Amino acid sequence: MSTYPFERALVTGASAGIGESFARLLATAGVPVVVVARRHDRLVALASEFANIEVLQADLQTQDGIDAVIRRLNDTNNPIDLLVNNAGFGTTGVFDGIDPERTTQEIALNVNALVRLTHAAINVFLPRQHGYVLNVSSVGAFQAGPTLAVYAATKAFVTSFTEAVHEENRKRGVHVTALHPGFVPTEFQAVSSAKDTTSNIPKFMWLKPERVAHAGLVAVARNKAISVPAVLYKTLVIITKIFPRGAVRRIAGSIIAD
Repeated sequence: MSTYPFERALVTGASAGIGESFARLLATAGVPVVVVARRHDRLVALASEFANIEVLQADLQTQDGIDAVIRRLNDTNNPIDLLVNNAGFGTTGVFDGIDPERTTQEIALNVNALVRLTHAAINVFLPRQHGYVLNVSSVGAFQAGPTLAVYAATKAFVTSFTEAVHEENRKRGVHVTALHPGFVPTEFQAVSSAKDTTSNIPKFMWLKPERVAHAGLVAVARNKAISVPAVLYKTLVIITKIFPRGAVRRIAGSIIAD
């Protein structure tokens, strides 16, 4: 798909990684983009490269930040028709050793903010019978994640939630899609303290963020409920569904232990 059918997009978590790739792909294709993140300086730097990028600084772990994005979604002067819920983070480590405050913040961003913004967007899109919501999940959503317990659980929620909302809106003109990246070289590893556990991942398992972002945009344009970029990860997802859940869980646990 060389062009996208979107009129104006809003991308959360747009200051780096996959979120930045979404913004760059859309802006390059001529789609105006509202970029959202906490780090204002990075958003401004990104906007300086494009004439069609609008900056909105917001911390989606706070109610004020969520409300600011909801107001922008409801703005009728420059209406949004694509919401990309990309903001999120993970925490690596054995669950009992993780700061519970960080866990609360992780759930707030990965789940609460995504649900609130999806709700707001759909209520804006439905009267028009037109709109797109792309929720960034993870291949980790399809199985338990030892040492990423809360992150994997939040992404399992995102996938289940998105599938349900997709089905509710399938014939109402609103496309809702969950995107499931595998390993992508972004700041996620540093933020989640996962550098040590990912250093042994083979090179062929890493996907470029641009490839992942493009796959998600194509999938939501085509109204697919689930998007898993790359044959490798599609195969791994199938395997997790074929094997007994307990076996998959123990394999994941043994890999981490090693």
